[in-house]
Amino acid sequence: MTLTLRSPAFEPGTPIPARFDHERGDRSPPLIWDGVPEGTAGLVLLVDDPDAPVKGSFVHWVLCNLDPARQGIAEGEAPAEATAGANGFGRSGYLGPAPPPGDAPHRYIFRLLAVDEPVSLKGRPGYKDVEAAVTGHTLGEARLVGTYQR
Repeated sequence: MTLTLRSPAFEPGTPIPARFDHERGDRSPPLIWDGVPEGTAGLVLLVDDPDAPVKGSFVHWVLCNLDPARQGIAEGEAPAEATAGANGFGRSGYLGPAPPPGDAPHRYIFRLLAVDEPVSLKGRPGYKDVEAAVTGHTLGEARLVGTYQR
């Protein structure tokens, strides 16, 4: 079985509803997954905007050590068992889309990774720190891409 990721709030490649943007309070969209590989010790969720006018991409959410028995995250949920990493503002938690006015639609990439050992980084790890920590430990990956334009 292949790891899959979807949202009941938007279809792949389509706009993320405005109620999930930064201006309306940074409420995360609901996410659902299945096909978690056998041997998964934890799940990692990484969300970024590669179209942001910053070097690299802008980080919207970093969550490590989600329970592998979990089948999703409810709208606006901050999973208690997860280790929250640093978003683009250096804080924990989800940051909704907020591309500059007038920009073409930005892509928001939701990556769910199944890993064979817990992520044991201290403090609020960043996106790149988590990516480095799971290199060689990823059993599966699913992606969901939504778009947003002001």
